[in-house]
Amino acid sequence: MANLTIEATDGSGTFGAYCATPEGGSGPGVVILQEIFGVNQFLREVCDAYAGEGYIAVCPDLFWRIEPGVELTDKTQAEWDRAFELMNAFLPMFEQGVADIQATISAVRSLEGCTGKVGAAGYCLGGSLAYATACFTDADAASGYYPVQIENSLDAASGIRNPLILHLAEGDDYCPPEAQEKIRSALGNNPNVTVYSYPGVNHAFARTGGEHYDQDAAATANSRTAELFRNTLA
Repeated sequence: MANLTIEATDGSGTFGAYCATPEGGSGPGVVILQEIFGVNQFLREVCDAYAGEGYIAVCPDLFWRIEPGVELTDKTQAEWDRAFELMNAFLPMFEQGVADIQATISAVRSLEGCTGKVGAAGYCLGGSLAYATACFTDADAASGYYPVQIENSLDAASGIRNPLILHLAEGDDYCPPEAQEKIRSALGNNPNVTVYSYPGVNHAFARTGGEHYDQDAAATANSRTAELFRNTLA
């Protein structure tokens, strides 16, 4: 395991990323996109799990322009409050965040041992960024877990050229039923997009140790993402 330093494409500086590599040292790349809590233990474990499956897994610090090195949990109200402050500060620079994701994808492609194929998977805020990644970057595939507010940006889907899957929690407090219906309606006929719905679960159902973690739903979503990456990155 190692950390990477990535150059921002706008010349504003560099940012860090957690990197986990497979035992053999080579494989396709996967960029893991953070929740509102920064690059924390959950995301490092996700990267480590992907490395165990043969991927070079990299999680960039997308809050670096606000506060580098953020690492919060979902266990205290103070951390939740700070996480929402960071998210609200990040949203006006969302396009810069997407550019940082493209910079990360390009950096992963250039790593010794990378096959050149790179996918992306994200959670919560990162789920929305996974959708934006599919719309605006050259990622070979993307998987977004319980994205929020993408119902306001569905016109961007015309830019999707490679496979995208979205995992919607039917009981998501942050993505109500009417928003989910807009997403399904707008994206259902796009041959590059598959939208899955998960009944009986809430937002963050795949965050291990979280209040709404659901083992069965998480396992199903993860298996679908694994299949996507096997089919597109191998």
